Amino acid sequence: MPRFFCATPLASDITLALPAGAARHVQVLRMQPGQALTLFDGRGGEYAATVEGMGRSEVTVRVGSHDAVEREAPRAVHLAVGMPANERMDWLIEKATELGAASFQPLMTAHGVLRLSGERAEKKVAHWQAVATAACEQCGRNRVPTVHPVAGIVAWLVQAAAEGPRILLGFGAHAHPLSARAQGMPDGAAVTVLSGPEGGLDTSEEDAALARGFVLASLGPRVLRAETAPLAALMALMAPT
Repeated sequence: MPRFFCATPLASDITLALPAGAARHVQVLRMQPGQALTLFDGRGGEYAATVEGMGRSEVTVRVGSHDAVEREAPRAVHLAVGMPANERMDWLIEKATELGAASFQPLMTAHGVLRLSGERAEKKVAHWQAVATAACEQCGRNRVPTVHPVAGIVAWLVQAAAEGPRILLGFGAHAHPLSARAQGMPDGAAVTVLSGPEGGLDTSEEDAALARGFVLASLGPRVLRAETAPLAALMALMAPT
């Protein structure tokens, strides 16, 4: 059954016009009055709904019963990533959303290729938020992960609020396997994972992260791509300990 995110707060037994994006998808699918769909507003659970009217650009639906089903991961994993170039950030956000990531913090770093500021940064964040929303519609999640505004890594490290364990992905003698780090974490504890861009973080950035309470963890002997490493870390942290 088609699923659509609705930014308008939902309630049972109301009729409403779908947001433009959802309405466009309903029209592309050539849905007709009387056909069923599922809506969610990001506050938890989902609603049964029925198409009630189709206009040239407007689609109205009747919202039915609420199902409190949740499909979230057993722990909240927040990904802070040095933005990979080209379309790789889109791919990372899509797949990490499907796998259960709780939020994304795009970072500009010394070795990063992608540089964003002002209106261009705002448009990119809006695009990535739309990617995360579409991934939730596809995979069944009812809570959409937040894509935070682009930030420089140093400024972010200074301002970032502490929430549970902090993991810095890297190599070296002090980089214990991430699986070993995960074993010492309380069940369900939120985790922040910091991962570098294609060229990795430079020494000063790593030192700044360690000074802010991050601990170094390794994903193994192979060098993973900038868009692969956060996904591998995400799955390792979701595994039962």
